[in-house]
Amino acid sequence: MATIIKDTTMVTGGAERTVLYDTSLAVDGGKIVAIGPSARIEAGLPGAEVIDGRGKAIFPGLINCHTHMLATADRGILEDFGFPTTLRFPTTGRGLLSVEERNVFALLASAEAIRNGNTCLLEISNNTTDYAESLASTGLRFGLTENINDFDDAEARRGSYRFLDEKREAGLQRNSDLIEAWDGKADGRIMGFAAAHAPENCSPELLRQVREMAERHDVGYTIHLSQSNIEIEAVMRTRGVRPTQYLFANDFLDERLIVAHCRYVDDSEIALLGQAGAAVSNNSAIAARRGSAAPVKELIAAGCTIGMGSDNMAEDMVEVMRAGLFHERVRRNDELDPQPEDVLEWATMGGARALRIADRVGSLEIGKQADLFIVDLRRAHLVPTLRIVSAFVHNGQQPDITDVMVDGQWLMRDLKLTTIDEEQVIAAAEQAGHAAWRRLVDENPNVPFPIRLPPGPRFG
Repeated sequence: MATIIKDTTMVTGGAERTVLYDTSLAVDGGKIVAIGPSARIEAGLPGAEVIDGRGKAIFPGLINCHTHMLATADRGILEDFGFPTTLRFPTTGRGLLSVEERNVFALLASAEAIRNGNTCLLEISNNTTDYAESLASTGLRFGLTENINDFDDAEARRGSYRFLDEKREAGLQRNSDLIEAWDGKADGRIMGFAAAHAPENCSPELLRQVREMAERHDVGYTIHLSQSNIEIEAVMRTRGVRPTQYLFANDFLDERLIVAHCRYVDDSEIALLGQAGAAVSNNSAIAARRGSAAPVKELIAAGCTIGMGSDNMAEDMVEVMRAGLFHERVRRNDELDPQPEDVLEWATMGGARALRIADRVGSLEIGKQADLFIVDLRRAHLVPTLRIVSAFVHNGQQPDITDVMVDGQWLMRDLKLTTIDEEQVIAAAEQAGHAAWRRLVDENPNVPFPIRLPPGPRFG
């Protein structure tokens, strides 16, 4: 059945950044089929479900270009101890989860993502097939990949850099299998992706083979880049160049590449990324927690596409937009630039371009897939509604988002999730998260831990 949202405000997200007032949007067959006056659209779609959109605004769905959904198991702990973490445990809470618990936290992160207006996420993990079915069941759009490297961790702890052929081949096989199993599935909502983890723990052979795999399958690929000074020091010590230069020397840079973070890139690296036409996932909220910032304006000037990502511990892309706005203004001591419309573009069309799906999503236009969220404007912190995008980016809160649609299907309707048993998932995640971290602490009594854990779960 077709759906019409009538008499509403619509943030189109198109190149002209048009906001339409007292308009209607019609969805049929998963796509936007009409935008315009209510009477004309209703006459053209008799029998459609008609939703009153007065007092509300429709936005393009937010696109998360870089996340690790199972990191929600480490929420409340790893945000405050640096990167790489200063905690000396052999793993984190998420590393102790069973397959069943991994599915629980994947659904927990999905629930949070939906409630924050996300419609598409690039999920980067290990053994992603463990929970791919759960992700597909949520109705969200996903890119899925394996976070692979060929680094000998044991040798590294002894100060020696060594790479393992067997580890490399196993990781590449997992990633290729994931792409073959999931690319194009769930009515096209799932995209396969390729990934190398980071410059310091990937050999030249792995970098070249990851790019070759992406080209062979005609998918995108991604890597963490310049996310810590330790990374830069390691690559400089072992390769004699900075991380982006290492990638360039091994023919890794390309327009289908998404690099995440770029917190410490220098001018030469920015130029290389721009020349290659690479996309950058500006993970501003986690960067702020780490006390750093990507040079976004310089990357744009060089020719990079900017998307946005939440990275670890959270799926709140509204916070990511706000952090991106504040960060860039503070970094450049500029009270006027960027504007809220800029960061909304990074989080919508920028992400769509980065993921190579801008012909399908990222803006509200006739012929595109109906990926959108609805904001209730009748909130004290959003009134007066003089400039909708600015009010929402500066002041928007999770409960303002009342409805989320992907491919014409409601994933949240009137604040209720339709594809996830949220209450059950939250209760299960509370139990599993406490159990994992309690076990980690108990099994490592000699590791200093500055946090006193609660005696047990607080509910569930």
